[in-house]
Amino acid sequence: MAKNSMTAMELFDKVVEEDHGDLLREAVRSTLQQIMTEEVTSLIGAAPHERTEERKGYRNGSRGRVLKTRVGDVDLAIPKLREGNYFPSFLTPRRPWEQALVSVIQESYINGVSTRKVDRLVEAMGIESCSKDTVSRLCRELDEAGEAFRNRPIDRTYPYLWLDARYEKVRENGRVRSMALVIAYGVNTEGRRSVLGLDVDISESQESWVSFLKKLKARGLAGAQLVISDAFEGLKAAIAQVFPEATWQRCKVHLLRSILAKVPKSARPMISAMVRMIFLESSQEQAKQRLRQVVEQLRDRFPDAAQGLEDAEEDVLAFMHFPVAHWSKLCSTNPLERLNREIARRTDVVSIFPNRASLLRLSTAYLQEQDEEWLTERRYMSLGSLSEVATDALAPVSGKFIA
Repeated sequence: MAKNSMTAMELFDKVVEEDHGDLLREAVRSTLQQIMTEEVTSLIGAAPHERTEERKGYRNGSRGRVLKTRVGDVDLAIPKLREGNYFPSFLTPRRPWEQALVSVIQESYINGVSTRKVDRLVEAMGIESCSKDTVSRLCRELDEAGEAFRNRPIDRTYPYLWLDARYEKVRENGRVRSMALVIAYGVNTEGRRSVLGLDVDISESQESWVSFLKKLKARGLAGAQLVISDAFEGLKAAIAQVFPEATWQRCKVHLLRSILAKVPKSARPMISAMVRMIFLESSQEQAKQRLRQVVEQLRDRFPDAAQGLEDAEEDVLAFMHFPVAHWSKLCSTNPLERLNREIARRTDVVSIFPNRASLLRLSTAYLQEQDEEWLTERRYMSLGSLSEVATDALAPVSGKFIA
């Protein structure tokens, strides 16, 4: 008896396999359509074609959406309203970054600047007939939330600060330009990570970085002891101007790329291994000794690479002034690189942004979600190790910001 018994799920699968799938899909579709009809009736206070003084709005057709279910894809007709919005209770609303992506795609489509990839996405998302009013409303909601996030007060002390930029294509004044999306990320004295700021500018000039960093300070950013970035001269000068009390750490990954670009491809694996060994030493003094040995080994065959490594000694080993427990996180801009890759996954869909605001909107929406997730995760650095970070004991190394 037990051998022939079937669970409810097994019975369900058997019914589907025996060509009853169409009947079940229709039953699911009919049920969901009825739920939506009742929800809209409750929302506007009137059933279809019903005349009533309690009516608060009117239906305005529907939009198609495919819902994936266990019995297959179900085609739904989601009711639209003349004013306001309706979203079925049994569906999951889009997350903020997804809403931002939709708004950017809609803007691109309406302004006629979308690529073939975006055209396909527009059709797949069912927004080919999206009105400018709908785009404006969605953008306005996202922009208000994004502006509040970007301008929020910074009420914690951040001893560690990472700065970086990535470039995206933006249409402005009738032509496409490559613009810099600059991001600041920090770890506070409680060991928590946070996205401190972001902005879009024409380029990474010293003036634009100074303006960006001054805005961070005006919002309350204080206590920066180590600033990690690449060796872009304008950024270095801006850090020296706005955070003169901080030590600058040159990203070791960027340095390695710079050194390897000066040697033949055949020698790169060997030199890469030699340079990486520098950062495995247990003290700054030992690391400096190792670095000087590598410089001497390279000087005869690869003088440019040797000189580049020698010049970077103080800057690329600055992180070793700080607690050993933090070294792996402070020696490069990798924490920001990971964020950049996630942003790229979303911006690649768009390819060319219709304006600066759309790029800022999508980037802010994603980073705001990431920032909220970090609040619920374990600390990035322990409280015990952060207690060792004392301003008096960690004075900046002189000459570190000389361009």
